[in-house]
Amino acid sequence: MRITHLFCLALVASAVPLVAQAPAKPLTGEAALAHARELLASTPLIDGHNDLPWAIRENKAAPRDVEAYDLRKHTAHQTDIARMRAGKLGGQFWSVYIPGEIRDSGYARVQLEQIDIARRMIAKYPETLVSASTAADVRSAFAAGKIGSLMGMEGGHAIENSLGALRDYYALGVRYMTLTHNVTLDWADAALDTAKHGGLTNFGREVVREMNRLGMLVDLSHVSPGVMSNALDVSEAPVIFSHSSARAIVDHPRNVPDSILRRLPKNGGVVMVTFVPGFDSPKVRARSVARAKIESDLKAAGRDSTARMRELKVWDAAHPEPKATLKDVADMVDYVKKTAGADHVGIGSDFDGVDDDLPIGLEDQSKYPMLFAELITRGWSDADLKKLAGENVLRALAKAEEVAKRLQKTRPPSTKTIQEMDGKPKM
Repeated sequence: MRITHLFCLALVASAVPLVAQAPAKPLTGEAALAHARELLASTPLIDGHNDLPWAIRENKAAPRDVEAYDLRKHTAHQTDIARMRAGKLGGQFWSVYIPGEIRDSGYARVQLEQIDIARRMIAKYPETLVSASTAADVRSAFAAGKIGSLMGMEGGHAIENSLGALRDYYALGVRYMTLTHNVTLDWADAALDTAKHGGLTNFGREVVREMNRLGMLVDLSHVSPGVMSNALDVSEAPVIFSHSSARAIVDHPRNVPDSILRRLPKNGGVVMVTFVPGFDSPKVRARSVARAKIESDLKAAGRDSTARMRELKVWDAAHPEPKATLKDVADMVDYVKKTAGADHVGIGSDFDGVDDDLPIGLEDQSKYPMLFAELITRGWSDADLKKLAGENVLRALAKAEEVAKRLQKTRPPSTKTIQEMDGKPKM
């Protein structure tokens, strides 16, 4: 009897680990949302791209007036302090964007004005925002209950082909630069413009090297696939895509091809998935392409502008624009994780840089936890959710800082010019 009893106990004991290892069912509904908020209270959620400084500049009531654009009140767009707090925002790259089409007195003046707006904006709300320039600064701010605030330049046109200007922008606090915006430069091709160089020129490669030496993240949103590939060839530090999605899901020139996603693990880079409907929703993109073709066909047929507008209005009525949803964005995040890996995905909303027709469920900064709740229902682990929230981009920034310290020991500031490296610009 005793032998039989012991044998039975052994069988039960051996079965216990099997029961304990059975996967728990994912949380759903309010339980998932509560868990998302709890998780984001313990790990910093860092958004890679918010265009609030440009919204302040373009504010019709008081252009460029930081005092008048009061973030302590509900604002007209997607960003204010109440919604930052409700969304559990832990860190923010504020985009100091300037259009590539500005031609008045040169890019530098407008770029400096945008940096000034961002710095004054951060300084105005010391109870909520704190200026940050390193990954450690962001973590310290989060530990103090504040939002670490970094700046990112959106477009290399602002350096006006000058590595000295690039260094000055870094000294002012800029911690990433998107190599192009929508206009092809003398040294880099843009995704939405004509490819004139086949990627980066020799000087463009030198820009990447100097960014590595400084510790400034190379941002590949907005650039052509050729530039993406060339930058990955050259960069010794992780790159980022501050606000892009996956081209395999939505075939938009602004999205990242699989060939690039698969190179990110070796580089250590991060794609920060955006909330822009046309980049995330196949239905929204398909309608946009169809409408553009109709308009092109009307022009080719010789219709004047009045006739085109009339016929497009009829077409619009028959083809109402679909809405992107939170699930579309979650699908994008899932895809980037699947293709590049959990270490290479982040969040880059583009709030205040797009109109108010944002995905249902992600209309403003208060909604970040909803996306995390959706991923929780899909079975994402807490470890991977923390990576998505901010650990991945903080790791990339810390690595860029480490690379910079190493390079600065052996490499002086570059004095190269575009003329000596590329000859006369081809623009």
